[in-house]
Amino acid sequence: MPLDAGSRVHAPFALTLDLPPPFRAVALREAGDAFAHAIRIAADAGAGTLVHVGRFDVAEFAVVLEPEEPLRTARRALYAGLTALADALAALAPPEKPIGFDWPDAIRVDGGLLGGGRLAWPAGADEKAPPQWLVFGAVIRTAATGVEEPGLHPLAATLDAEGFDPSSGRLLESFARHLMVVVDAWQQDGFAEIARSYLSRLASEKGAHRDIDENGDLLVRRAGRTKAERRPLVPALTTPSWLDPATGSPLL
Repeated sequence: MPLDAGSRVHAPFALTLDLPPPFRAVALREAGDAFAHAIRIAADAGAGTLVHVGRFDVAEFAVVLEPEEPLRTARRALYAGLTALADALAALAPPEKPIGFDWPDAIRVDGGLLGGGRLAWPAGADEKAPPQWLVFGAVIRTAATGVEEPGLHPLAATLDAEGFDPSSGRLLESFARHLMVVVDAWQQDGFAEIARSYLSRLASEKGAHRDIDENGDLLVRRAGRTKAERRPLVPALTTPSWLDPATGSPLL
């Protein structure tokens, strides 16, 4: 899943982010939608384009990828992106702060919903051929809006309340570096280590052993049953489990 395609667009606004090559920042103003914009420009922008929205309450961003494997298996990029994001959060977290996932796309900190990721690909793309592009997008809640009473939403987490460095810029820089590590591991050693890392953060199910199938579906095997329960990835990606469509922020 290369990140070394040449730049083919110019950012509408400058960003002061310290991103490693081959990432290139595209900054949008607060009213922008990073995920939608990345999808619109993906074909021309190329891999490594990182779209970022300047909001104070969330870190909202999306990155363009150009996979070399068929779409059917390339959708596992969702897990790669979430793993890189969790590693980036861990690098900014207080010691021993638990970071976990709800399958397939939500991120929690100490049990509170922090945000999540999502994935897009070209409409009508051939399942058996590499897609022209993928877009991995994420929204992480950095701070409360201040319009509601503290403690009103105890299941919603924010970076500042959990003791993280709440800087969106720091998170994006860390994410870019960790994504490079994850993608390189996938290319060099296969998907197994990414699956292991993702599954280690997945909310536990008593008596269940989980695995990720080659097409991204979650397989759940339970003691005493010969057939695994299959949880299909593609339908689950239709509506992000963590996103409030009215606000563009994680659910409260």
